[in-house]
Amino acid sequence: MKVDAASELVFFVMLAKHANLSATARELDITPPAVTKRLAMLEQRLGVRLVNRTTRRVSLTSEGEIYLAHATRILAEIREMDDLVASSRAAPRGLLRVNATLGFGRTTVAPLMSEFAQRYPEVEIQLQLTDRPIDLVEQGFDLAIRFGELPDTRLSARRIMSNRRFLCASPTYLRQHGSPQTLTDLARHRCIIHRQNDDAYGIWRFTRNRKTEVVKIHGALSSNDGDIVLGWALDGHGILIRSEWDLAKYLESGRLQLVLPAYTLPPADLFVYYPSRSNLSARVRAFIDFLVSKIGHSPTGKRPNR
Repeated sequence: MKVDAASELVFFVMLAKHANLSATARELDITPPAVTKRLAMLEQRLGVRLVNRTTRRVSLTSEGEIYLAHATRILAEIREMDDLVASSRAAPRGLLRVNATLGFGRTTVAPLMSEFAQRYPEVEIQLQLTDRPIDLVEQGFDLAIRFGELPDTRLSARRIMSNRRFLCASPTYLRQHGSPQTLTDLARHRCIIHRQNDDAYGIWRFTRNRKTEVVKIHGALSSNDGDIVLGWALDGHGILIRSEWDLAKYLESGRLQLVLPAYTLPPADLFVYYPSRSNLSARVRAFIDFLVSKIGHSPTGKRPNR
């Protein structure tokens, strides 16, 4: 019996996504017994068990995890091959898979993708939001939109926007507790901690005159959500590090003020990352250019006052 390898890959990726035989059957418009038979034939051909079955769900075995990772990557490469052969430069079309951070993805990327979809109706869009970076190559994504640089040599990057970071606090907090004049003063202040990925907890790094200083700070409030910590700063709970993208409107309105502006913090520039390929599909090129045209500038057209 001749095996359609690509069809098998699509079938298994779909099964892994649903983790359910009945749901997979509905999407394929076949019966659940037909799905069970197809899975059994695949496992028989490979000579290994790919999933563990229960009455309601299926879970991947270690061999199934390996098969899924390679299947996802191979399907992405087939899609790329089709794009290159079709050479559809003038009219972007096909599936565009994008990963972005949770907060920025909701507030900024999602509305922009809505506008992009209206401009290019033949592009099908999948947007996944995660707090941590994902493996674009293994999971078959076209690109990721993230603040800061990713330590993955398999990826290429394009800077969308420069985005400095600053210390800030509300006028209410500064009236009550005073404004720190040196980095040493931070030790006696309440600081709000934004816990991001694997960043060292409560460690802030500053640069001035090419000299870097590390400060261990303390605070009663911390969160991994940027909107939450920003809200706490607005409520007067302490001093916070945020990027100019988040701060611009609050600095302009006076609801937040800069603290120790002579010191420089590591930037949070916005990048779009994509697998290192010599030729990008028309839809990926179009979307990257679209992002740069929409947000490739300072949030308010000017820098925060120092």
